Amino acid sequence: MNNPVAASRGTWTAVAPPATMVALTSGKGGVGKSTIATNLAVCLAQRGRRVRLVDTDLALGNVDLLTNVHCRHTLADVVSGRKRLDEVIEEGPHGLEIVGTASGCQMLADLGDSHRQRLIHEVAQLRQDADFLIIDTAAGISRSVVAFCLAADAVWVVTTPEAPAMADAYALIKVLVRSGFAGLLHLVVNLADDPRQARSVHLKMANVVHRFLDTQLHYAGTLLRDEHMVAAVRARRPAVTAYPRSPTAAAIQAMALRLGERPVLKAETRPFLRKVVNWLC
Repeated sequence: MNNPVAASRGTWTAVAPPATMVALTSGKGGVGKSTIATNLAVCLAQRGRRVRLVDTDLALGNVDLLTNVHCRHTLADVVSGRKRLDEVIEEGPHGLEIVGTASGCQMLADLGDSHRQRLIHEVAQLRQDADFLIIDTAAGISRSVVAFCLAADAVWVVTTPEAPAMADAYALIKVLVRSGFAGLLHLVVNLADDPRQARSVHLKMANVVHRFLDTQLHYAGTLLRDEHMVAAVRARRPAVTAYPRSPTAAAIQAMALRLGERPVLKAETRPFLRKVVNWLC
C-alpha cells in the first residue's frame, strides 16, 4: 500500500503525511519577509488548508501585529519551560494557527544551542495534523536562522531589486548550501517596479547561484510596489483579506496556488533534525 498505516485498537487507521514546512527568510531586514509569510499563510488557510504560522524571529517578531492577534503566550514561554508549543497556538484569520514570539526579549535573542535545539525540535512537531507549516525567520545568517531553514522542506528567500538586498540574499543562500541544505530554494522578489525587473533579478541570482554553488534557485513569485500592502500593514490586517482585489493579493494567491500544486521534496524528519543538531554543535 502507498499510504502509511498504523494499528489502533485492532483496526488500521491512515496516518496523514506531515505538513510541508516552508521557511521564509531574507539576508537583509526590511524587505517585506514577514508580511509575505503572513499573507501566504492566510491565503493558504482561505483555500481550506490547515496552516500553522510560526514567528521565529526570536527577539523582534511581529506576526501578531500583522494579523492583529493578541498572543497571550509566546515562544518565550516555551523556551522557559512554562508552556508546551501546542499550548501557545492562537487562532488567526480563516482558522490560521499562529505561534507568536516575544518582541525585545533578550533571553530569546541570546538563545543557547541547547535551548535552540529543543525549540527547533518542538517546532518540527507542529508538522503533524497540518497541511502547511510556514516559518517566518529573522533576517540574516545567525545560527537560529540557518537552523530553522535547514529543518524546512523548502526555503523562500525574499529580496528586493536593490543591490544590497540581493547581495545579502546570495550570502544567505551560500551559507545554506554550504551547511548542507537539501530542500528546494526559491526566490521571492518584492517591491519590484514591474514583472520584467523581477524576472531579471531572479535570472541574475539564479545564474550566480548555479555557477558558484551548483544549486538551482527556483522562482516563487513577484510582488510589485503596491500601496494596498502599506495600508494593510498600517491597519494590522493581511492584504489578502483587507484588499482581496489588489495586485498584492493576486500575487500572493498565485504563490499559494503554486505552492499547493507543486510537489515539494519532503525531508525525513528524524535525519533532518539530526543534521540540524550536528550543525549547531
